[in-house]
Amino acid sequence: MSVPGFTGIEILPGDPAYDEARAVFNGMIDRRPAVILRCTSADDVVAVVNHARAAGLPLSVYGGGHAVTGSAVVDGGIVCDMRGMKGITVDPDARIAVAEAGLTWGEFDAATQEHGLAVTGGRVPTTGIAGLALGSGSGWLERRCGFTCDNLVRAEVVTADGRRVVASADENPELFWGLRGGGGNFGIVTAFHLRLHAVGPLVLGGLLAWPGFMAADIVPAWRDFMADAPDELGTALAFITAPPADFVPEEARGHPVLGMVVCWSGDLAEGEQAIAPMRALGPVVDVVAPMPYVALQQIISEANPHGMRNYWSADFLADLPGDAIATLVAHATNPVSPLTQILLAPGGGAIARVPDDADAFGERHAKFNVHYLSMWADPADDETNIAYTRGLAAAMKPWTTGAVYLNYIGDEGYDRVKAGFGAEKYARLQAIKDAWDPENLFRQNQNIPPTSWAP
Repeated sequence: MSVPGFTGIEILPGDPAYDEARAVFNGMIDRRPAVILRCTSADDVVAVVNHARAAGLPLSVYGGGHAVTGSAVVDGGIVCDMRGMKGITVDPDARIAVAEAGLTWGEFDAATQEHGLAVTGGRVPTTGIAGLALGSGSGWLERRCGFTCDNLVRAEVVTADGRRVVASADENPELFWGLRGGGGNFGIVTAFHLRLHAVGPLVLGGLLAWPGFMAADIVPAWRDFMADAPDELGTALAFITAPPADFVPEEARGHPVLGMVVCWSGDLAEGEQAIAPMRALGPVVDVVAPMPYVALQQIISEANPHGMRNYWSADFLADLPGDAIATLVAHATNPVSPLTQILLAPGGGAIARVPDDADAFGERHAKFNVHYLSMWADPADDETNIAYTRGLAAAMKPWTTGAVYLNYIGDEGYDRVKAGFGAEKYARLQAIKDAWDPENLFRQNQNIPPTSWAP
C-alpha cells in the first residue's frame, strides 16, 4: 500500500509482525486491519490521516492498546500506530515533560523519576499515555496531583484535515478544553506537554489485605478513613482472589480477599502514621513499605496479564451507605473467575478542587469510582463472566451519579457516553467535534459524533 509522505513501517496481513502488531490487551478482540502504519514522526501521522480520509477507510489509533473496546484496531481499515514514537524530554527546572504519544506509563515514569518527578499515570505500566490522558487519567497520585488531563499544558495535534496545530490555554483554547477528558475525538495528539510534581523516588506503597469474609467490616472503615485522608494518600480497595504468592498466607491462597493498595507520596514517616488506622484492623497481608515509585506503579501489573478475555463496566458512586456496601460485598466476594477484580477508588483531594468547567471531564465530586473488571481465559466462559459483570453493575445502580469514567467501560452505547459528560458539556463537545472533525474520521473511540451524525 503506497501512502504518500509516509516514512514509517508498513505492516500488512501476512507479514511476520502482523499478528503481534494487531493484538491488544483484551483477548476478546480479534480484528484484522487492512494495514498497520507504524509512525516515527508527526509528519507520518499527517500522511496516515490524509491517506485514510482520501481512501474513505476507517481509521484507528494505537497507543497502548489497553482500551477494553479494542479501539486501537479496526477491521478492514488503517491503524495509525503510534508505538514508533517514544521520545521524551524532561525539564526538571520547569517541571515539564514533553512526551510522544507512543509511550507507555512505565516508560514515562522511568524517565521522569530520574529527576524525582511524576504526574498521575496509569495503574498498569503498559497502559499508553495518550488514551489515559485524553480520557481524563486516573491513577494513584490523583488525589494529590489531579487527573492526568489536569496537568496537560499543551498538546501537539494532527487534525482530521491533516494540519498540525497546537492546543493550549492560549492557542485553540476550545480544542484544548475538549482534549482534556474528551478522548481521541478531535484529532491525534502526537506529543503531550505535562506538568510534573515532586514525587519519590521512594514512596510508602504496597498492599494490605483481609480475608473476604471481613469485607463487610473493612469497607465502611476504609470509607470513613478516606473521608478525611490527606491528599498525599492514594488508595483503592480491590476485591480479588488471593494469588499463590509467598507473601500470602497459605490458607488464604485461592480465596476471595479484600486488598487495599497504598500509595503515600509525602514524608515517609507521616505516611506510616497516616495508614496506622487501617493497619490496626488486622490485615493478614501487610507488604506496605518504602519502595521506588516505579515499583509501586507495577504493583497490580501481574494481575492484569495481556491477552486475557476482558469485560468491564464502571460507575461513579454518589455515596457508599450500608446497603450499597452489602450489595457490593455480596457480589464482589463471589467472583466467577479468579482473575476478576473489582476496584473501588475514593474521590476528593485535588480532583475535586478543579472547577467543573475547567475541562471536558464530566464528574469531579463523586465520592467513589468503581471499576468492574472481569477477566478470564476460556472463551467458553464468556457468557458467565459477562452476565456476572452486568449483574453486579445493575445491582449497584441505585447509588450511582449517572456519570462514568469512560476509560473504564466497554461499548455501552451513545447514551452512556453522553451521560458520562452530562448534557451541557456534551453539547459543547459536539460543537468542538463539528469544528474539528465534521466527518467523524476519529470515531473508533467512546465516540462524540458531530451533530450531523447524532442519533
